[in-house]
Amino acid sequence: MRRFTPSLHTRISLVLTALAAVLVLALGALWLKQSRESIHEEVEAASRVAAQWLEVAAQEARASPPAWSSERLLAHLQAVGRIRANDLEVLDSTNRQVYRSPQSIYKAGRVAPGWFVAAVEQDFAVRLINAGPLTLILRSDASRAILDAWDDLCLMAGWAATLLIVLFFVARFALDRALRPLGLVMAALDRTGRGRFDTRLPVFAVPELGRLASAFNGMADRMTEAVNENVRLESEHELAERVHVRLEAERRSIARELHDELAQGITAVRALAGAIAQRTGEQPALHGHAQSIVAVTGQMQDGVRNILQHLRPRAEFESVCVDELLRRYLDVWQQHYPDIALGVTLAAGATPIRDDFAQALLRIVQEGLTNVARHAAASRVDVQLRQLQDGREHWLELSLTDNGRGLGMPSDFSGCRLGVSGMRERVAALSGDFRFEHAAGGGTRLCVRLPMGATVIEKESS
Repeated sequence: MRRFTPSLHTRISLVLTALAAVLVLALGALWLKQSRESIHEEVEAASRVAAQWLEVAAQEARASPPAWSSERLLAHLQAVGRIRANDLEVLDSTNRQVYRSPQSIYKAGRVAPGWFVAAVEQDFAVRLINAGPLTLILRSDASRAILDAWDDLCLMAGWAATLLIVLFFVARFALDRALRPLGLVMAALDRTGRGRFDTRLPVFAVPELGRLASAFNGMADRMTEAVNENVRLESEHELAERVHVRLEAERRSIARELHDELAQGITAVRALAGAIAQRTGEQPALHGHAQSIVAVTGQMQDGVRNILQHLRPRAEFESVCVDELLRRYLDVWQQHYPDIALGVTLAAGATPIRDDFAQALLRIVQEGLTNVARHAAASRVDVQLRQLQDGREHWLELSLTDNGRGLGMPSDFSGCRLGVSGMRERVAALSGDFRFEHAAGGGTRLCVRLPMGATVIEKESS
């Protein structure tokens, strides 16, 4: 069963009504104290007046000779009847009751609750008056005054309850009107939570709500900017992936053209030159030119082979051991740049990795070493590939460190700016981490980390 939760307006109205009720109770306690005192004063004053009057009559009855006989005094008391706020009892010389004043007809048959009587009633002294052969006993009776106070209390309680109810509904109505903008705020938050970041609040007249609306609109503006930035980054990421795919396709196309057209043509020319050289052994001039053609076409074949290896390594079509792939390229690079000492540490292991990750590592090594040879003025470069663990994550880390002049900010060198940007985009496309920083002791360090769990080729279940 769903638990009922009152609204904010109702809870505030209840709190205000409860505070008013506490004030009413405090005033009621004060009124009760004053009523107790006023009842005592009223009844005591009536008792003194009645006692004085009876004392005068008693003196006449005690006089010698008595001015009033017992029969005349009793007749007089019976004629007077009820004495206000008092109960009169008359005893003869044998303590036999000969008269008692009648009960009050004011609000006859009604009495105040016992707890209320106990709260306001006080003790009064019993007055004994000697009237010769008769004894007059006067007792104070506050029951009617207490009943009047009880009726007044009931009337005031009714009015107080009515006013508290009216206060509750008036406060709720006023709060509903004053806090009505909160409904707009809640609706705006709901729309924003559903992705409607164009939602805005009007500027409210209440200063506090106006500041709330300004803060909400500012938050919505920043969320809109963040969403637009994320969309832009996703678009750029998708564009970079498409560019990489298109670039690899172009590399493959160029490699096929070189292999199918140029390489085959060079091979044919070399074969013809070799045949001519074999048949012109007795013709030195022609034989020498044929040998030159054979040598030049051999160099051209080596150059085309290197270009093909750079464009599309042979291992790209199969599961590769990345250590071996990089080592083959590093051997070729060392032959081209013998003046730069090359330190190689390849410890990725024999586990084959995905082709796109292997290509990314190879392209980064190619671009990084090209930048070292062209821009760093370094005498040594160290290439390191290793596996490492950071918490629960496993990474494949590639680092290139040179002792050159340092590149500070890659954007300062127009020759390597695009290459570094391409490496960064390639790593970002593979959810990796790219860092380009100063090396300890001078030079530059390029560090790339790729998630190991994504690089390993999953074995097919048998």
